[in-house]
Amino acid sequence: MYLPKHFEQNDAAALAALMRAHPLATLVTVTNGALSADHLPLQYDASTRTLRGHVARANPLWRDAAGTAVLALFHGPQGYVSPNWYPSKAEHHKAVPTWNYAVVHAHGRLRAVDDAAWVHALVSELTARHEAGRTPPWQVADAPADYLQQMLGAIVGIEITIERLVGKWKLSQNRSEADRLGAAAGVDDAALAALMKGA
Repeated sequence: MYLPKHFEQNDAAALAALMRAHPLATLVTVTNGALSADHLPLQYDASTRTLRGHVARANPLWRDAAGTAVLALFHGPQGYVSPNWYPSKAEHHKAVPTWNYAVVHAHGRLRAVDDAAWVHALVSELTARHEAGRTPPWQVADAPADYLQQMLGAIVGIEITIERLVGKWKLSQNRSEADRLGAAAGVDDAALAALMKGA
């Protein structure tokens, strides 16, 4: 990834927050010399520097997982930036459109976890997290036991040991404060606007 210094994000808490807020990752692998991308929610554990998730047992991703180098891409808020939002445009017209965004690239090593208890615990954690705040929250135990066992048997756990996290927050930091704030006022995404205001 092209990463100019002014767009680097090295704050571990900010990287973790983006991965937790936007857990649907694009997992890029190379199998038999060919690139492949799978889209799956991954749960980040900062204490062990791992990402955990699951894939369908029919997905070949897990079969060649042992130590395979992978890249998980987490996409945060993003949006188009019009040059019309820059106050400086009225002065000199030296402005062009751009796209602002925040992303995290997690580089690591993949392993498959074909263990029913591990997968059950992971699915329970994911469910509790994503059902929190719902009334009433759905729980894994709500499914009939035989059906649950059938569903758990159809998936395999995966775990990625993170070797390196790279964050890019492209938030108009290369513009004047007035232009950055003008763009923040113009973008449609409130989360992106908040990041731009804090950049």
